[in-house]
Amino acid sequence: MSFDILVKGGTLPDGRVADIGIAGGKIMAIEPSIMGEAGETIDASGDLVSAPFVDPHFHMDATLSYGIPRINASGLLLEGIALWGELKPLLTHEAVKSRALDYCDWAVSMGLLAIRTHVDTCDDRLLAVEALLEVKKEVASYIDLQLVAFPQDGLYRDPTARQNTIRALDMGVDVVGGIPHFERTMADGTRSVTDLCEIAAERGLMVDLHCDESDDPHSRHIEQLAYETQRLGLQGRAAGSHCTSMHSMDNYYVSKLLPLIAEADVSIIPNPLINIMLQGRHDSYPKRRGMTRVPEMLKHGIRVGWGQDCVLDPWYSLGTADMLDVAFMGLHVAQMSSPDDMRRCFDMVTNVNAAIMGLENYGLAVGKDASLVVLDAGNPIEAVRLRAERLCVVAKGKVVARREKRDTALSIPGRPAGVNRRHEAS
Repeated sequence: MSFDILVKGGTLPDGRVADIGIAGGKIMAIEPSIMGEAGETIDASGDLVSAPFVDPHFHMDATLSYGIPRINASGLLLEGIALWGELKPLLTHEAVKSRALDYCDWAVSMGLLAIRTHVDTCDDRLLAVEALLEVKKEVASYIDLQLVAFPQDGLYRDPTARQNTIRALDMGVDVVGGIPHFERTMADGTRSVTDLCEIAAERGLMVDLHCDESDDPHSRHIEQLAYETQRLGLQGRAAGSHCTSMHSMDNYYVSKLLPLIAEADVSIIPNPLINIMLQGRHDSYPKRRGMTRVPEMLKHGIRVGWGQDCVLDPWYSLGTADMLDVAFMGLHVAQMSSPDDMRRCFDMVTNVNAAIMGLENYGLAVGKDASLVVLDAGNPIEAVRLRAERLCVVAKGKVVARREKRDTALSIPGRPAGVNRRHEAS
């Protein structure tokens, strides 16, 4: 058989060593040894070959805008929201689109080939919605971009947010979003969860709400999301993002809440880089960790994926589109240090996130889209430890990024001429 691309000798995340044959944009074969002609052969011997990275929570309309019109001096979530309100009137279609496309270039270089991005609908122009819909079309051959209609200033708190959110969905935005804890009252927040879930159910869409991104233990909108998900038959199509208030909740209440989330099949998307940066800001010491209860959720069988959230924007001054950075921080904050837990963290930024986004053609399997990444690591744990270099990125059957593997040269008498940080356990 003839292939467009043949990836030879790579180690798969499950430990198998296999060749991967690609033709017509699809994976045609995964076998211990494939003999056949290929337009291009990629030698992945000794390297990890994985399905691409996936980010189920991002804000692409704000990305790469750090410092415009000013810097978030306090580092607080609420100042970031206020700063975004200052920036919004200054946005132009061209600037939003240009920054988003730049970020997509970063993403490709890091093997990040699927992104769910929230886009603010509290702007009567819907300028960012239009810009990101154009970006979605332009990057479709290499990135699966999923847009969430996100009333950043509150579905009811902002006078035109609800009608603009409906307009955005009518324009082709994929997912229903919301921010119930930012409404003026807890009651309005609860009502907004019901409203948004009903909109999603009526339209046959997924729903992904910023839930309880707060240190307030009384912010409990995730409970309402679980209830509405069951009432409306949204199981498997609903996600609660952040859920940081849970780190402050009474343990007895959480013992009731987690089974409800599991029963409703609601996914949870913590964003460890940003959660650990923004939360706990009012604490002296001891300081709360700033992230939801990930290990406890996993024990209840809840689907949990890691999200990036922000890169160089009003809320976060760092970031490189590297989902291994996200997994690395999540592993530390959640204290997931066992080998199984560390492998799970890698799985959370690949397969689990793909499941949250509902990506049907994703994965290293025959018949799936031929999208993969070759990493300078021997296994998933090493990939997370090193935040391994992406040596080659293939998107839907085409090589879209490459990087040469290089050791660091040393000049130390009696020591090797070069070194890398890969390490096989003895």
